[in-house]
Amino acid sequence: MWNLKKVVPVSYTHLRAHETVLEYMITKIIHEEKIQKAKKYVEKGESFVIVTHVTPDGDAIGSALGLYHFLTAYGKDNVTVVVPNDFPQFYKWMPGHKEIVIHEKYPDFAEQLIRDADVLFCLDFNEPKRIEKLAPAVVAAEGRRVMIDHHLNPADFCRVTMSYPEMSSTSEMVFRFICRMGMFDLINKDCAACIYTGMMTDTGSFTYNSNKPEIYTIISELIKKGIDKDLIYRKVNQVYSESRLRMMGYVLYEKMKVYPEQHAALITLSLEEMNRFHYVTGDTEGFVNLPLSIENVAFSVFIREDKDYVKISLRSVGDFPCNQFASRYFNGGGHKNASGGEFYGSLADAVAVFEKGLEEFNPNKTEDLDKHD
Repeated sequence: MWNLKKVVPVSYTHLRAHETVLEYMITKIIHEEKIQKAKKYVEKGESFVIVTHVTPDGDAIGSALGLYHFLTAYGKDNVTVVVPNDFPQFYKWMPGHKEIVIHEKYPDFAEQLIRDADVLFCLDFNEPKRIEKLAPAVVAAEGRRVMIDHHLNPADFCRVTMSYPEMSSTSEMVFRFICRMGMFDLINKDCAACIYTGMMTDTGSFTYNSNKPEIYTIISELIKKGIDKDLIYRKVNQVYSESRLRMMGYVLYEKMKVYPEQHAALITLSLEEMNRFHYVTGDTEGFVNLPLSIENVAFSVFIREDKDYVKISLRSVGDFPCNQFASRYFNGGGHKNASGGEFYGSLADAVAVFEKGLEEFNPNKTEDLDKHD
């Protein structure tokens, strides 16, 4: 058995044993003044709305529901998660998912909730345009806004901005936020399951942006809360439809182009092609990662047609910064190995922009993009 007095600094001896070890093992990344300010909002607020980005992914839903369960456990009765549009079916097992309000389906109700909120948590997005039609209501809201995010260059629209790009996920940020407020004990099994799901999905099941030991310290604590991480993996990754699997086969055989000299690959899909395979939200999630299993491919891009624009997903391995590529050519951004962007034009034009960019900047030619300006 450990002797806590020997392994923990004297300054921590006033804390309970478990919290002592946890605090000691996890670096205090978030600035203390931000923690204290947001904590006051949590303590004094009566109505809370948690908002996340358009086309919510696992980290968006996981962090939002994780915070939702924490606030409910804290005793807050008026807490709602609002998302701009629907989210994939394979996240609709998560505790609390049925309580999420979808703005696209119930715009008036969602906007009224935002207007009435004392506190608005903005999770997993760094600027209002990422919530699209929800943005005017959020920006105009009189409630106190708190951003918890891990993307570069956060916009200045919140009273408290906790944005740390070095973090694996916003879900990890939510865990750290709760712990730093001294409320680790309020993380119940439902909260832990949501946080873990967000961390898992935003790191490709811990295959990128996940090489820091503290991530696994956090996972250990979540498992102690009673979650089954193996079951969570199956619920997210092994519940696809036959149509989705056939579309994947079509993509790999017909729609993938490899650029050997540039160590890159491209996948494209049009709306017509997706409709042919009875596309539903989430069916193409993970497609962008597929070419990275090819030897010597270090950069993969997935370009797919949407209703109003062309969506760009970018992934890389190693040192190639796909977020720089996204920023220069597709008005996007994100993380070094996982980023996204948008293109307003045709699918063919988007491909042309990608191929032009690839000539200038690729894993075989890694000069700083600024040199091309």
